[in-house]
Amino acid sequence: MSRKKGSSHGKRTLSENEKIYEKRIRSGYGRYIIPGAIGTIVILLIPFVANLWISLHSWRGGRSTMKFVGFDNYLKLLQDEKFWTSFGNSLYMIVAMAVIPLIIGLILAAVLFDYIGREFGGKTSSFLRACYYLPQILPVGVAGILWNWILNSQTGAINRILSGVFGMEETPDWLGDPDLAIYAVMLMLIWGQIGYPVVIFMSALGRVDPELYEAASLDGAGWWRRFTAITLPQIKPETFVVVLTCTVAALKVFGPVYILTKGGPQSSTLVPSYYSYLSFFGKSQIGYGAAIASVLAILIAIVAMVIMFFQNRSAAREREGALVS
Repeated sequence: MSRKKGSSHGKRTLSENEKIYEKRIRSGYGRYIIPGAIGTIVILLIPFVANLWISLHSWRGGRSTMKFVGFDNYLKLLQDEKFWTSFGNSLYMIVAMAVIPLIIGLILAAVLFDYIGREFGGKTSSFLRACYYLPQILPVGVAGILWNWILNSQTGAINRILSGVFGMEETPDWLGDPDLAIYAVMLMLIWGQIGYPVVIFMSALGRVDPELYEAASLDGAGWWRRFTAITLPQIKPETFVVVLTCTVAALKVFGPVYILTKGGPQSSTLVPSYYSYLSFFGKSQIGYGAAIASVLAILIAIVAMVIMFFQNRSAAREREGALVS
């Protein structure tokens, strides 16, 4: 009996010690969350709630009276052609900043890592990677001025080549033609965005076992076969990261549109972020501009959650496959 009691007493004491230890560990971890939580509340949550509150009012800014109008600004958005045009143009921005850079960046990263690195050495591939990333380092203002000169209808580099080399008498007005302006902006965005996925994918390829490529080469697999069978499956997590970050950046793009076209001509390059800015500062429709910004923020959150959902589902399937095997 005494042995039994001692055994039960020992178990109870051990359980209490474990609870105390776990409590100390959890309380210690909680301290590290506080700065990030405060930053999130101050930088993201409070401004977002304030913006939602402003969007429910009609306000000209400054000392003018704020009038509560409920959801009138949001109902007005549904009937605003420019609002729908701006979100339609966001699809072009997604193609220019997410789809095309993802495809080209993935191919370039694979070529630099699997071919250039093998044939010419790691220094050459690292140098080319840095060259592709240079546009990311440039400030948006500098890049915008550069492309404004390149696309200028009178003295631009592209039109000089078209007229001087190809003999075109009437050169396109890249930034002044409503049918061409959106593609001119897309060209700048593609140029500036390609370097980002190249760097991400090359860093991801660095953790792929080189023996996989060597074994595939010995089996007679060409570059494309190695790319589809080894490269793509190994860098799937980084692919989701690139899709998420580039899509969010495309939805909130502002600088290139502001510098190159200011949403024109005829709203052909208008995007939600610039339309919100224009309503705020150009028309002094503070509540309406806040409503546009709120819709954009909610859309970005939904898109991010959808992408993260597919990312988590893909990771879960890989874990299940690993357990089965």
